[in-house]
Amino acid sequence: MSKEEAKKRIEKLKKVINYHRYLYHVKNKQEISTDALDSLKHELYILEKENPEFINPDSPTQRVEGEPLEKFGKAEHETPMLSLEDVFTKEELKDWEEYLKRLVPVNDIDYFCELKIDGFAVSLVYVDGVFSQGSTRGDGKTGEDVTQNLKTIESIPLDIKLQDSFSGFETIKEKIERSIKKGRIEVRGEVYMEKNDFERFNEKRKKRGEPSYANPRNLAAGSIRQLDPKITSKRPLKFLSYSLVTDVGQERHSKEHKILSALGFKADKGRKCGSIEEVIDFWKEVSTKREKFPFQIDGVVVNVNNNSVFRKLGVAGKSPRGARAFKFSPKQATTKILGVRFQVGRTGTVTPVANLEPVNLEGVTVSSATLHNKDQIKKLGIRIGDTVIVERAGDVIPAVVEALPDLRTGKEKGIKFPKKCPVCKSVLKKPKGESLWRCLNSNCYSRKKEFLEHFVSKKAFDIEGLGSEIVDQLIKEGLIQKPYDIFSLKKGDLLPLERFADKSADNLVKAIEDSKKIPFAKFIYSLGIRHVGEETSFSLAQYFGSLKKLKNAGKSELEEIPDIGPEVSESIYNWFRSKENLKLISKLLELGVEIISPKKVASRLKSKKFVLTGSLDSLTRNEAKKKIRLLGGEAISSVSKETDFLILGKNPGSKLKEAENLGVKILSEKDFLDLIK
Repeated sequence: MSKEEAKKRIEKLKKVINYHRYLYHVKNKQEISTDALDSLKHELYILEKENPEFINPDSPTQRVEGEPLEKFGKAEHETPMLSLEDVFTKEELKDWEEYLKRLVPVNDIDYFCELKIDGFAVSLVYVDGVFSQGSTRGDGKTGEDVTQNLKTIESIPLDIKLQDSFSGFETIKEKIERSIKKGRIEVRGEVYMEKNDFERFNEKRKKRGEPSYANPRNLAAGSIRQLDPKITSKRPLKFLSYSLVTDVGQERHSKEHKILSALGFKADKGRKCGSIEEVIDFWKEVSTKREKFPFQIDGVVVNVNNNSVFRKLGVAGKSPRGARAFKFSPKQATTKILGVRFQVGRTGTVTPVANLEPVNLEGVTVSSATLHNKDQIKKLGIRIGDTVIVERAGDVIPAVVEALPDLRTGKEKGIKFPKKCPVCKSVLKKPKGESLWRCLNSNCYSRKKEFLEHFVSKKAFDIEGLGSEIVDQLIKEGLIQKPYDIFSLKKGDLLPLERFADKSADNLVKAIEDSKKIPFAKFIYSLGIRHVGEETSFSLAQYFGSLKKLKNAGKSELEEIPDIGPEVSESIYNWFRSKENLKLISKLLELGVEIISPKKVASRLKSKKFVLTGSLDSLTRNEAKKKIRLLGGEAISSVSKETDFLILGKNPGSKLKEAENLGVKILSEKDFLDLIK
């Protein structure tokens, strides 16, 4: 990127970030996710770091938060209320440590790590031990006086005193008590709302026909900015302290947390870490437990533990040099579309896929994202060269969910959807009632390859050693065209090929032979019937029990199976009426494929409907659902009058309240395990 391009990009980023920061922090509204905004800010920070000549005082990296609302009185911060710089990778964290050691040459730097709650930062001032003023961050120097609202939060003490259990700080105890009795003490922390409280609050609004809040952080912020304290008092807000600003002789940040607890505040225990490696271990540990916390967290705050060293490090721009927010990999991030390619799937579906500037998303570097279909491209107004928001959910391919047109330079290009298959050049068709364009040529190379990869995949025949590159090689060498060709392969066919030696050829032939015995459900899945995934394959195998019965089933009989509607039944019925498909099955059986009949499902949970909420300790939710199905029950997603049981895990959601209101029987994890023994 040239200097001129960098300058233009910086100016556009500043404009977009300032707009969204104003909505988020001042107007308490949100048009893009926090993850996406963080990603834009991080890009700006890196660009300015590489081009310091373009850093101006009006940059979002040089200020803290939005302007205070005029409707509240203003509150000056004696000590600036700063924000933290974010880091997203282990490498960035290690670079930060090297930077610290250059600034303050000391033998060892130790750290104190604490949870970074996704809440709303406030400052509490106590004069002579009594809560005197509460304020928001504002612009870092001046915030909003929200004292009356903060007084409604039960976890904020109206007066402070040392607890009787306070010990281990005898040398500073006298100074603390003097500050309490006659002096000023400032405490900072986060106002937040627990996930369960948030869901219940939104549910009540929904029943009243009112719009829901997007997330607990927005609701907490909106509650603190209510002009009427009575409204705030009805919100289930909590406060977690993270800093004792007043110097009462504490030498380390870890001591502040103990003192705050002794003063009657809720404070995270955190963890002292002697090295960056220990910090990373703590971050990993917290990230695995992230969903189990009752509140939302988006990372770990890493502080230089020695307060004297922390003060010497000073401040850079908007943040203290001695602390960083080590964020979890975001579920959303911003990046650029470099180009678009069109992929043809096993059923002929043509999917546009964006080639991206690599970006970290949930711990994985991604360089591709689906654009879904032609209609979605038009709806989002996406162009090649756009800065976009990408999202990754579970293990599926990331998706482009939004374009940011305000960051355009004028060089962006429109996306032309092909009229012909990009592989075999057949004219694409859009079946009636569908949004997807398809290649209907069954001999299309891409369709053939995708189907063969599906056929040998783990959820189907599970042939070890037959990955994408080998499948591609075997097709190009003319050794396989149809799935049944795989079972005719001999060692002599493989040895002349690149990548194959004596042992590897033997291994693949053996893996193919071992795969011939296959459970009925996996066999159905391997056939690649449109709309028939793993769950539906299991249901079909359990219901019919044999291939003969499934082949002869009519549409009405297929629709008797739970979760199979007219569209799916039509697809299954038509598949088994195709001569080519029947030939495929016949050839597989001739070549020795043996279908293993499913075990008879125990029926003691027959017709019983189960809903799960929260996380289970002894098994995953998918494992629980599988056990329910194996015993003849049905695992459904939402609570209704027809629900027989709610399985209650840790940190349950709004389903618990719904079940209680409808009188649904609630099972603990132990109750459920006893039931399925």
